[in-house]
Amino acid sequence: MNDDSPTPADLADANRRQVLYWRLLARLFDPDEQPTLESASMAVVEDLGLPAALLDPAVSVDTVVQRFPAVADELRGLLTPTPDAPAAADLPDTPAGGLPTEPAAGVAASAPEPPDGPAPGTASTAAPGEAAAPGAGPATAPAVEAGGDGPPGASGAPGAAEVRRAALVSKLLLNVFATGHGAVDAGQLARWQSDAGWFEQALGMEPGGLRRQGGGDGLGGVLAGIEGDLVRRMHLREVLADPVLASRLTPSMSLIEQLLRDKANLSGVALANAKALIRRFVDEVAEVLRTQVAQTSVGVVDRSVPPKRVYRNLDLDRTIWQNLTNWSPEDERLYVDRLYYRQTARRVTPARLIVVVDQSGSMVDSMVNCTILASIFAGLPKVDVHLIAYDTRALDLTPWVHDPFEVLLRTKLGGGNDGPVAMALARPKIVEPKNTVMVWISDFYEFDRSQPLFDGIEAVHRSGVRFIPVGSVNSSGQQSVNPWFRQRFKDLGTPVISGHIRKLVFELKSFLT
Repeated sequence: MNDDSPTPADLADANRRQVLYWRLLARLFDPDEQPTLESASMAVVEDLGLPAALLDPAVSVDTVVQRFPAVADELRGLLTPTPDAPAAADLPDTPAGGLPTEPAAGVAASAPEPPDGPAPGTASTAAPGEAAAPGAGPATAPAVEAGGDGPPGASGAPGAAEVRRAALVSKLLLNVFATGHGAVDAGQLARWQSDAGWFEQALGMEPGGLRRQGGGDGLGGVLAGIEGDLVRRMHLREVLADPVLASRLTPSMSLIEQLLRDKANLSGVALANAKALIRRFVDEVAEVLRTQVAQTSVGVVDRSVPPKRVYRNLDLDRTIWQNLTNWSPEDERLYVDRLYYRQTARRVTPARLIVVVDQSGSMVDSMVNCTILASIFAGLPKVDVHLIAYDTRALDLTPWVHDPFEVLLRTKLGGGNDGPVAMALARPKIVEPKNTVMVWISDFYEFDRSQPLFDGIEAVHRSGVRFIPVGSVNSSGQQSVNPWFRQRFKDLGTPVISGHIRKLVFELKSFLT
């Protein structure tokens, strides 16, 4: 008998793991229970010593953790790569779903049978790997012989530890991605946000970190899309009218977008609760952006300003080097007759910052981030900040630039674009072109107004204004920009910068300091 052949215990663990994943796939595609899979999964969970609530999608992860605190440590980092995981070069070529395109050693070529067939009970059918997309159908998963995947044990089989991991992964995926249909109340949204937070922790991130990235086709975009769908299915006006229900809402970009769109229809208690949620979200994002601004170190050292003779500016290496001639071999001491200090003063020039932001529906996260960022820079010394928002009309929000909360309340998301109208409002604000930066945040889909807008931008740039076109302002850097404008900005020498907000912070500080 070959030493590498699976033992009966290995086969049993592989079968139990497959049962859990087939049950997960069945529940993701059909909310109705499959009695055979449910009873088999319950037996596996009980045998692992895990709570039966782990199989109930109506029970939040928070509830499971409260009843069984030890599970919390297992969930954190559950989906992060392990040190002993094989390198990418050692794995077979894989498509987006994470499954091999060609059967590797120990992999059967036949497709598995449906969940209600005999496949879950046999050792020749594999469950999908943990990294597979939740929407990957059963027909795409190749069958894997026992011991074909997972960290190898004595015989290369998944082992009991991987069965336990499969149970925990199934709980996270089912609670986050199986959201059902129909109306959603505030409690359901809060539970989903909490479960999504645990899912993010399993990926090694802070709760909310992945959703704050948002945008694009990545996992952050998927989570943000699910959250947005839940918000749209919720009777938000009725929830806001009840202070108890409103207090259970956790502010997010999806929720803030819905509040900004619907604020004209709110009044009384509902409007007050909506403002409180917007204020909370603004304060949270402002704290993050303020830290990024503080940590971004740019600017030219002003050599004309003598260094401050304080300990924190002491240049120890230069001091030692310049005093080496004072070394006494007899005393074995270095006698210092002069101290050298670093010059840290940076040249600060009074500057004018003009921010023009597209407030059409596709730019909601840019609008929120941009108004907050403008308020932070408005608080810097010797920086004169002006803020303009536009769709088919342009609105000068400069009087409220120090308070992003008030700015957002005065915006009206949605509608089309009319860039030339915004440019007509922005150009008179240019007093000293060489000392002015204009940040224009948009996707630049202007259609028949494209050429007039570009003519205005070109004139501003050639006057000496530093023009910075930005595709979007979010945490992930995802952006969609009109290719016509992108090429012309490149030819003009002002290419569209990355939509990642940290890049914009750096660009602005490099000009203003």
